Amino acid sequence: MVRKKRDLLEVLRLELEFLKSGGYRKCSSWHPQFIFEDSPTCLNYGSPEHMRPCSECTLMQLVPRESREGTTPCRYIPLNEQNETIQSLYQCGTPEELETAVGEWLMNTIQKLELEKAQRPSDPDGLGSKQSA
Repeated sequence: MVRKKRDLLEVLRLELEFLKSGGYRKCSSWHPQFIFEDSPTCLNYGSPEHMRPCSECTLMQLVPRESREGTTPCRYIPLNEQNETIQSLYQCGTPEELETAVGEWLMNTIQKLELEKAQRPSDPDGLGSKQSA
């Protein structure tokens, strides 16, 4: 579980950097850019010939169980206390509202994971304190 959280933290930091650098606004094709799906966060970004299942994605731990079987489960991660999701904002929000909500969610989630990481003992396996005789 510690490894998943570390990987998740790294993925979320990279996604925040991508979002802040305008990664979703740098559109070179006719179709809109989709949050997570059209960023380096996605396992299948840039390699449609080697598609991997979403179940292998580290973001799946953030997707509610009832939404994990869909085509794009990452769209159903709750972003705030109102349970807005990427999908609900695609349907009812503006691109600016979506980016703002995702940016705030990323910053809050990163902060929470960093705090959890800081509160864990530095030697989670307890091996460092044991000395061989």
